[in-house]
Amino acid sequence: MKYQNEGQHRSPWALIVFLALSMAVTSPATRAQSSDLPSIGGSGGLISGQMEADIGQQVMASIRRSAPQLQDPLVYDYLSAIIYRLVPSAPLDNRDLKLVLIDSPAINAFAVPGGVVGVNGGLFLNAATEQQFASVLAHELAHLSQRHFARRMQQQETSAPLTLAGMIAGIVLSAVTQSDIGIAAIAGTQAMAVQNMLAYSRSHEQEADRVGMDILASAGMDPRGMPEMFEIMMRQNRLQGNRLPEYLSTHPLTQNRVADTRNRAEQYPDTRVQDGQEYHLVRSRLQVHYSESPETAIETFEAYLAREDAQRNDAIRYGLAVAYQESRRYEKAEQLMRELLKANPGRITFQVSLAEVLLSQKRYADARALMQEALARNPGNYPITSTLAAIEIADGNGAAAADYLRELTRRLPSQEQLWLRLAEAEGMARNIVGVHRARAEYDVLMGDLKSAQRQLRQAQEKLPAGSAERQVVSERLGELTNRLQAREAG
Repeated sequence: MKYQNEGQHRSPWALIVFLALSMAVTSPATRAQSSDLPSIGGSGGLISGQMEADIGQQVMASIRRSAPQLQDPLVYDYLSAIIYRLVPSAPLDNRDLKLVLIDSPAINAFAVPGGVVGVNGGLFLNAATEQQFASVLAHELAHLSQRHFARRMQQQETSAPLTLAGMIAGIVLSAVTQSDIGIAAIAGTQAMAVQNMLAYSRSHEQEADRVGMDILASAGMDPRGMPEMFEIMMRQNRLQGNRLPEYLSTHPLTQNRVADTRNRAEQYPDTRVQDGQEYHLVRSRLQVHYSESPETAIETFEAYLAREDAQRNDAIRYGLAVAYQESRRYEKAEQLMRELLKANPGRITFQVSLAEVLLSQKRYADARALMQEALARNPGNYPITSTLAAIEIADGNGAAAADYLRELTRRLPSQEQLWLRLAEAEGMARNIVGVHRARAEYDVLMGDLKSAQRQLRQAQEKLPAGSAERQVVSERLGELTNRLQAREAG
């Protein structure tokens, strides 16, 4: 399993601190010249939808540059499915959400203006049920729907550009490291301003609890998952010697609030919703990822299976199979995956995971046949298509890989790692124009518009005048040029 984004060999801590300090302590005049951060001064009310979109774009670019991310299509696909199960029940103005998976075992999740919803991998580890996991997402969607972030920004009395710059740095810090340490890294009076900006008020938390439970119930999930998850966080807090889990640093939690949500949850019908199997498969997959070693994961899952009541637990057997693959015990991994697939024909997670085992053994034809059959039954599926692209790249078929990746970038244009993989595939296929175009879109997502502009100019130079592709490239180049001019004018 290859989760982490390319370029993450750099220390994320060093990058984040640099980002925070550079945004928080430069002079207002310098910031006005070098940043395209929107101003919130003089709004006379809640910030506009366009400003929220601009903030979300800045946060996403900062996270992409600084934060280690999980790039596992199976995990992302599950997160996307559960989010969009909740979204129809959430009173959101903007339902075009951008999802971020932070590669950290800590409990954390966040939602910020512009429809950005972030989740740490550690949330899967600590939420024992799907209902508990979904309760955190519903709570974050409630914050978005009630525009709590905008209300907090409006309440700040410090310089608007200064607070906004610090706020964006603080979001990235809180997303990828201990929030209290991250806040302390922002020097001088900024620390308190950012802490106040990131911490929700008691009334906002209570409102998000109430709206979040309504979202859960309306989506056919169990509101009791919310107090259960809060109790898990409180236990974590005690186990860590009262060192707050990251989530509680920005979402203050008290015993009274836990009791209040428990009482409120009991007012809903006692339906006792069953978890979907996929949640527990993804959870097992991440347990292997965050284990000290594959061998430790094998020992853990074998111990689980030794219990009489766990013999037929597919999630445990799947976790063991993934651990076998990670330890390069491919025969055992393949045997278990095939047994799981035989008992669950057509289960995409088992099909993709078996293909990963075959790919690890360089059995490209077998892996390709398995995935092509799966794709025929599930057209456009992200994990299947991504795995097919990986198979073709490993087998040296750049053109075939590029075809799959172009399809994925059309459907998931905000996934920066897809553009990098497409650039690699185009390079293998000797399509230099394709390399430049893919790299340009990657640079846009990373917030480097000038580099994207250079890439598109190079692509433009290599295309014949009057060709349809040159016209497309020229139009995109014009869009970026206009954005750069607007940034410099602002």
